[in-house]
Amino acid sequence: MSRQLPPPHPGLADGPVYLDYNATTPVDPRVAETMGPHLTALFGNPSSSHPYSVEPRRALARARAQVADLVGARPHEIVFTASGSEADLLALRGVVLASDRTRPHVITQATEHPAVLATCRALERLHQARITVLPVGPEGLVDPAALTAALDTETVLVSVMAANNETGALQPVRELAALAHRAGALFHCDAAQAVGKVPLDVRELDVDLLTLVGHKMYAPKGTAALYVRDGVKLEPVVYGGGQERGLRAGTENVALAVALGTAARLAAEELAAGAPARLAALRDDLHARLVGALPGRLRLNGPDGQRLPNTLNVSIDSARGHDVLAAAPQIAASTGSACHSGVHTPSPVLTAMGQRLARASGALRLSLGRWSTAEDVATAARALTHAVTATTSSR
Repeated sequence: MSRQLPPPHPGLADGPVYLDYNATTPVDPRVAETMGPHLTALFGNPSSSHPYSVEPRRALARARAQVADLVGARPHEIVFTASGSEADLLALRGVVLASDRTRPHVITQATEHPAVLATCRALERLHQARITVLPVGPEGLVDPAALTAALDTETVLVSVMAANNETGALQPVRELAALAHRAGALFHCDAAQAVGKVPLDVRELDVDLLTLVGHKMYAPKGTAALYVRDGVKLEPVVYGGGQERGLRAGTENVALAVALGTAARLAAEELAAGAPARLAALRDDLHARLVGALPGRLRLNGPDGQRLPNTLNVSIDSARGHDVLAAAPQIAASTGSACHSGVHTPSPVLTAMGQRLARASGALRLSLGRWSTAEDVATAARALTHAVTATTSSR
């Protein structure tokens, strides 16, 4: 199948080179187009019984099937939510509150998204859950042996992400899920960064719950979904009218569901057409250009092979990431650090991987996507090289 180029994106025409696709993606114009009628003429409540509800109900079912097709699920196993954080909450809280354990045990790992880690802390504080946070190795990967050692008879859930949002590291989900099931626990996978970038099939991975997020795959913010395998019992996240299998009450936002469904269809087409290989080639070209321009100074963070095809996370010796980006207005990218009242703290992901303060503070996350080109890569490499030279020579 030959790859079709997407239509030009108006939001990227005159701005800096966009290398922050892991933070959020531009809404694909084709996705926005499918939403339009459901914001105007097709306004009916899909749960109503009159003619105004017919097309919204059909559109909702079509979107559910499109999302299911992308991850190898059945349509009724897809529950629409308003964000990935909500989907994670439904998965973790849902399992803990539906369990019959006095102190249910949940296992996660140190580089999970804050939506998972903060939910675990809340479950510990509010519902007497026992939480184990597994360490990761220097490449950010969980050792299956560490999971085996942590599992016990009270473990009800293991939650490990598919791909890290900073380094792109791909966790051994299938192996970890098998270990969890062997111990009688369920397995949740936050796949927000992986869905649409690499092929994922919930049956092959053998996961019980999987989170996917619209704004990571060219749909608007405010739409996401949780795959819930048949037979998995969850406490609802919103109580009320029984929508979304009774797990998330409230009249469905058909326009956003349609957007997510269209985004899922486009992602499936791109995966089939070889988009991961195209992005990996661009990423590796960017890496090679930076290595050549900054010999001996560039450090790759995370695994070389077992990572997302669009993600390059590097630290540059004697350079701070936020200083480099501030000196490179030609590109829009991220550091792994956080800024609070003017003070930059190092990336918690890299510190969990055992990186020293200077390297963790110097990280740059360069993430490519649907509209990235070879020209963008060349521009970014030049801008970053000049910025490194400018910021380090003045220190």
